[in-house]
Amino acid sequence: MSISDVLSPFTAWKNLFRDPVTIKDPLNDRPGAARYRGFHKNDMDKCIGCGTCETICQNGAIDMLPVEGIPAVQGDSGLRPRIDYGRCCWCALCVDVCMTGSLTMSNEYKWVESDPDLFRFTPGVDKKYWDNAELGYQRHDEKHLMPVAREEMPELHPEARLDSFVEIVHGYSIEQAKLEADRCVSCGLCIATCPAHMAIPDYIKAVRDGDYERGVQLLYATNPFSQVCGRVCTHRCEDSCAARHEGDPIAIRWLKRHIIDQVPQEKVIELIGKPAASTGKQVAIIGAGPAGLTAAFDLARLGHAVTVYEAQAAGGGMTRYGIPEYRLPYDALDRDIAVITAMGVDIKYNHRVGTDISMQQLESDYDAVVLAIGLHQGRSTRIPGSDHPQVRKAVDLLRQITAGETIDVPKSLVVIGGGNVAMDIARSMARLQLQHYGEIRVTLTALEDKAHFLADPVEIKESLEEQINILDSRGPQACVIDDNGKLLGLKTWKVLSIFDAERRFAPKYDPSDEQLHEGEMVIEAIGQMADVSLLGDALTEKLAWNRGRIQIDPHGRTSENWLWSAGDCVKGPDVINAVADGHRVATSIDSVFTQQEAKS
Repeated sequence: MSISDVLSPFTAWKNLFRDPVTIKDPLNDRPGAARYRGFHKNDMDKCIGCGTCETICQNGAIDMLPVEGIPAVQGDSGLRPRIDYGRCCWCALCVDVCMTGSLTMSNEYKWVESDPDLFRFTPGVDKKYWDNAELGYQRHDEKHLMPVAREEMPELHPEARLDSFVEIVHGYSIEQAKLEADRCVSCGLCIATCPAHMAIPDYIKAVRDGDYERGVQLLYATNPFSQVCGRVCTHRCEDSCAARHEGDPIAIRWLKRHIIDQVPQEKVIELIGKPAASTGKQVAIIGAGPAGLTAAFDLARLGHAVTVYEAQAAGGGMTRYGIPEYRLPYDALDRDIAVITAMGVDIKYNHRVGTDISMQQLESDYDAVVLAIGLHQGRSTRIPGSDHPQVRKAVDLLRQITAGETIDVPKSLVVIGGGNVAMDIARSMARLQLQHYGEIRVTLTALEDKAHFLADPVEIKESLEEQINILDSRGPQACVIDDNGKLLGLKTWKVLSIFDAERRFAPKYDPSDEQLHEGEMVIEAIGQMADVSLLGDALTEKLAWNRGRIQIDPHGRTSENWLWSAGDCVKGPDVINAVADGHRVATSIDSVFTQQEAKS
């Protein structure tokens, strides 16, 4: 017999002076315990309609249904969970998986109705008497069904990458990718946000299952630039990821890259399959960037003959001539282009429309023409001194670096701009400075404060790691030139505000807060525009325009019925939007061809 056995009778005396646990009116007053799993509540302000509760319910007791007055917007499906208490077993997995913490359970468990249909209801919408109950079950703040932190992406340390253009990001291993894929709850909110509406939960599932061939087929069903988008996509889809409400969003972009990195190029082409039989229709596309080549890919697979005219010596448009190789290796871009040409697309490099062939000739020779010329010209600040030879445009320098041309690298320079292009040129020139002089002297100035920079946060972080001196809220006033014509640097004033009350661009400055940023070169990276001179005067006059851009209908067709336009030149710079645009015009052109065939 143990000591506890001997003492156990005496321990009962400790309850002698405690109040008994009794209920005065057990028939009418029997409250559940403080954390009892009773009837459901849903906070409409927190719920995003992700549907994870529906997915996890093993009894089919939850359906996601549209709710009047809740529109579907980015990050919110507009749907809300309806509970069926004929099926619910009160396991509370729906509450445990809810990433926003909107779904909870009151400790109320008594509900009498004569109509059984009333036990199917939408918490938070169909008002109940327990909605304001303070007690009940909710997910513990520190307990999560899924890991909240994303798998860390292996990449080169700053010291190892500063003096070269070697790719920074290594990519996930198979083990890391599966761990990251396991965090996805397949809510699907990302699909609506993705401009190309890629089957994101499905290809993440392919990673989880190790079925990379299936993953490739899913990628190329909506995006022939999977190598590119797996590296430099703006990944807006991650802004809608339900996981971001309790931790890091799923690394959707990196998982896309992981899939395409696992399958050999020859197998990718085999998995995509062969194009349809020839239709006899011919399409000309001007520009071998993501929009133009996506349209070419789609049209070629449908059996149409496609010829692409590209002014540069290689394809990719601004993805090649505007993004440094440390972010997007050119061999990865070339693999995407090779898949497209494998569909029979003919790309004529070093062919400049307007010089080597006219728009009128294209109209005459082809059944349809697509203008996808990108934004290859930089905008100027037009401040005093901006016409100095050592005041350069970022896009011009990035193009020269890609082409391997010799650049007169200054010992010090100033970049104007706070977007990705500004970060890219600052980091590229810093690498060249280190190679030439053994030190980095790059200053970047931007109108915006750092919290509102247009650049991707990762780009800002990596720029700081690479010794770029970033100054926010500084407005350029003049490029300072001495009496001998030598550029000394950039004069800036402190920015007080950028927009007026109507949100029009109207910056205000504090002239008393003036700084001179030393630089033998000033680089403008404040935006780009399209070179539309290839159109010629006659076509330029005939086309409808919208604020300096070619006007198009919702399908990408211009006011001239033989001409479509797509990509950066009509939508602004963004790879995945350009891909979506390419799909749109291809669908429109094929629809026109189908209608023509039906009439003939």
